[in-house]
Amino acid sequence: MDPVRNPYAPGAGQRPPELAGRGRELDVFDVVLERIARGRPERSLMLTGLRGVGKTVLLNTLRSAAIGRLWGTGKIEARPDQSLRRPVAAALHMAVRELASRHRAPDRIDAFLGVLRAFAQRGPASADGRRGTTAPRLRDRWQPGIDVPASSGRADSGDIEIDLVELLTDAASVAADVGTGIAVFIDEMQDLGPEDVSALCAACHELSQLGAPLIVVGAGLPHLPAVLSAAKSYSERLYRYQRIDRLDRIAADQALCAPAAREGVEYESKALDLLYESSGGYPYFVQAYGKATWDNAPRSPVTADDVRVAAPEAEAELAVGFFGSRFERATPAEREYMRAMATLSRLDGDPGAARDDLDAVPTAEIARSLDRKPASLSPARDALIKKGLIYSGERGTVAFTVPHFGRYLRTQPG
Repeated sequence: MDPVRNPYAPGAGQRPPELAGRGRELDVFDVVLERIARGRPERSLMLTGLRGVGKTVLLNTLRSAAIGRLWGTGKIEARPDQSLRRPVAAALHMAVRELASRHRAPDRIDAFLGVLRAFAQRGPASADGRRGTTAPRLRDRWQPGIDVPASSGRADSGDIEIDLVELLTDAASVAADVGTGIAVFIDEMQDLGPEDVSALCAACHELSQLGAPLIVVGAGLPHLPAVLSAAKSYSERLYRYQRIDRLDRIAADQALCAPAAREGVEYESKALDLLYESSGGYPYFVQAYGKATWDNAPRSPVTADDVRVAAPEAEAELAVGFFGSRFERATPAEREYMRAMATLSRLDGDPGAARDDLDAVPTAEIARSLDRKPASLSPARDALIKKGLIYSGERGTVAFTVPHFGRYLRTQPG
């Protein structure tokens, strides 16, 4: 079949041609937007899930829904070595610019931009507790393109928690002036620093109490709820959590068949059986196997033999781009740790079955398998968590953030 017409899109955050299996999440967000529009109280949203399940795609889709309702929006991607000040200031600048043309009082917008600039330029508080005057690091500096001067006395204390509460409250007030709301979207939210997470929770808590029209929509790995809970004990009640998981069989078939049908191509049922078995229903894998199968199939309908011929090509691409790039980031000690996890994640009595994308492995068992003391493995474990390769959802256990990663590791030479 013509590769130019191939409809599948296996890419990082790239929207697939058919966003299947996410209707519930979209409906929930529509309700949130409508409730806030009517002045009803509503919680911010947190999307959690493994890598490759489409969290970023869904985050972008939710943002589009907010824009469609004339909300101001901004999006950032959290980084473990970056303060929240610069990116959240840039996101709010974008959101307020979307609302400025509808605001009746330009002076009101300028006043907010002055607060925004003060927030972005303020460093942390000094050691003696005075207002922060420390200049931000070069990589945290922000050139906002704001013509108004920085204001004083609002969102500029140097305490990120105080400043963020004041900034978001002011931003929500601007949105209320024009009868709409603001949504800030944060990807990779588990990478925020502890102080920034605490500040964000405090700000969301204050906004919810005020009934202010500003929400935060975050996306992160499965341990994001634990990260939020460690920052503020009330975070379990502060957010609406939605776990984004693999597609069920009906949704996976829809993701493959709907775009193919628009190109006049059909699948035999046995081909769909094999594609679901190979992909496990993970959206990124569905797109990867679908793309390879299309490129290798000679004609419609696509058969199971076409899938078998294409599977090695899809697996080779995943081995380099999806799995291999992550494996290469690990040190020898970290690779040893992950290999032990992969071995232990194999189901008893079935050496071909893997549960690494679902079940956690006790750290004590990893230490025992490597004949090491658990404390001696802590540096490798902590480094892998920081790199986003594993996560600890419960105390004393770890699991891979990438589905099928254990299966990949078991094919690699020691």
